[in-house]
Amino acid sequence: MRREIFNEDHEAFRETCRTFIARELVPHQREWEEAGIVSRRAWRRAGEQGLLGTAVEERFGGGGVDDFRFNAVLDEELVAAGVTGFGAPVHNDINVPYLTKLATEEQKRRWLPGFCTGETITAIAMTEPGAGSDLQGIRTTAVRDGDEYVLNGQKTFISNGINADLVIVVARTNPDPEVGHEGISLLVVDSDSPGFERGRNLEKIGQKSQDTAELFFNDVRVPAANLLGEEGQGFIYLMRNLPQERLSIAVASAAGAAKALEMTKEYCAERTAFGRPIGKFQNTRFELAEIATEVEIGRVFVDRCISEHVHGELSIEHAAMAKWWVTEMNKRVVDRCLQLHGGYGYMLEYPIAKAFLDTRVQTIYGGTTEIMKEIVGRQLGF
Repeated sequence: MRREIFNEDHEAFRETCRTFIARELVPHQREWEEAGIVSRRAWRRAGEQGLLGTAVEERFGGGGVDDFRFNAVLDEELVAAGVTGFGAPVHNDINVPYLTKLATEEQKRRWLPGFCTGETITAIAMTEPGAGSDLQGIRTTAVRDGDEYVLNGQKTFISNGINADLVIVVARTNPDPEVGHEGISLLVVDSDSPGFERGRNLEKIGQKSQDTAELFFNDVRVPAANLLGEEGQGFIYLMRNLPQERLSIAVASAAGAAKALEMTKEYCAERTAFGRPIGKFQNTRFELAEIATEVEIGRVFVDRCISEHVHGELSIEHAAMAKWWVTEMNKRVVDRCLQLHGGYGYMLEYPIAKAFLDTRVQTIYGGTTEIMKEIVGRQLGF
């Protein structure tokens, strides 16, 4: 089915992304997976190609086009190439709105030029050992002391956590439990701040080259000038920006399911059993027909959500619907595609095995499937 959400500019950008990924990322994928981290050189090269900060104003070195479709193109091409560890989606899709819409003019001058060149890698620290999808349960504190905040706490599962130069930290600036979410604020922490420590690069079952870290804040003195937006409004900012994060995950999931289907169609056309390609067996055709249908349905809904988002109309519930259904669909599709590969599907030399491992986390990060259903259910009036 023809996709109508992209124009000639998006397709030209797609070619740029595809060329860059093939030249700069794919050849190093195995090396980075073994190291557990993508080289900083790749980030700088992405900046040189204009792939970072497309929504950032041109005067700060960005693309000057606030159009999520460009983000979606890069996300899709990374998945299509089997590159799951390059943290540009975190940088572009999740962190850009905080820095472009909340930062002051002075903050933008400090942070955005390096953001766009790839010299300054960013992360956002929400999750804690005892608080995941329930952001109101965070315990990291930031106590005002003159012109500074004293930050204490621990974060975990932070993507780009090892490479990050700037970390947007979700913290409680008012510890009074009575104020609830109104006590949450956002602070931007420089990685060279005294008292800031990175824990280990966490070992995961998939997305091996994505550096994912524990972060520790021990009496870190953060200038009040690094407060992002207004004090006490952090939770509102998070709720405002989480739909784009969830849509980004849905985009990658839809692309991942489509990629798994294409790989499996090729395998079923080449692999023979009992003297004929396994794609000629009715069961295989039925399996592929069901998979193709789910993939198409998922992509159509994601494209609709992208269009809504570009027009400023993406609702919290539609983002949640896309996030939970498409990630669960992708998980089902990859599992069924692996089954059609037989024993070879269990071998890591086959891309479907890597897809099986890389896909699993998508129903968890950005808000679990269960939390997404809760969001949708509440919007239904329950």
